[in-house]
Amino acid sequence: MRCRLYVQQPLQIGQRVILPADQTHYLRSVMRLQRGDAVLLFNGEGGEFGALIDHLNQHAGELCVQDFFDPSREMGLNVHIIQAACRNEKIEHVLQKSTELGAASLHIVRSERSTLKLNEAKLQQRLQRWQKIVIEAAEQSGRTRVPSVSWHARLSDLPRLHLQGAGYVMHPAAAQSWQQLRASLTAHRDLRIAIGPEGGWSPAELQMLTQCDFTPLQFGPRIMRTETAAPAILAALQALL
Repeated sequence: MRCRLYVQQPLQIGQRVILPADQTHYLRSVMRLQRGDAVLLFNGEGGEFGALIDHLNQHAGELCVQDFFDPSREMGLNVHIIQAACRNEKIEHVLQKSTELGAASLHIVRSERSTLKLNEAKLQQRLQRWQKIVIEAAEQSGRTRVPSVSWHARLSDLPRLHLQGAGYVMHPAAAQSWQQLRASLTAHRDLRIAIGPEGGWSPAELQMLTQCDFTPLQFGPRIMRTETAAPAILAALQALL
């Protein structure tokens, strides 16, 4: 399998692509590639491009785009994960695994029971780190699109996200279960899945979510950790598809 790189620019056959220092180092020192070796490029807009290394040294790298492929590796369902903020290592786990499993977008939101607090400087650092995790997960997993990552300081921001599709808030005591609804879930083009923090959503938050057209849904008989829920749900949806 050829090495895959994400490049944040338009791509076309015949184009020459100049690589930043970190990707040059990765190809040269980690992957041990040389002039003439083939790599794959993608920019998150769908499809991927085959390219050959034209120049690679300690300081710079240059590729020449040769051809275009349009593999079908994305889910046939846009799943938007709304994850209540938790400890950073758990957020990173959710971002990485949800990207690998096909999430269309990821929204980290502070809730009443969230423990994560970020000032503006730390928030910008975290957003850069989170975006890097998502890009690397997309590169590794073969995805041709990169999910967006966003931070929201209040749950009341949700209506302004303008997310499409049916909404479900995961809750272990919900009246409706995954078994009852799973046949109809994949009939939607878009799904919004809201996952609470350790300790769950507060009653006021559950009321707010239901007012935003999120249906409470019980995923199974066991209560999962907050960082387990999104990957488990995405895997289950992928199996249904």
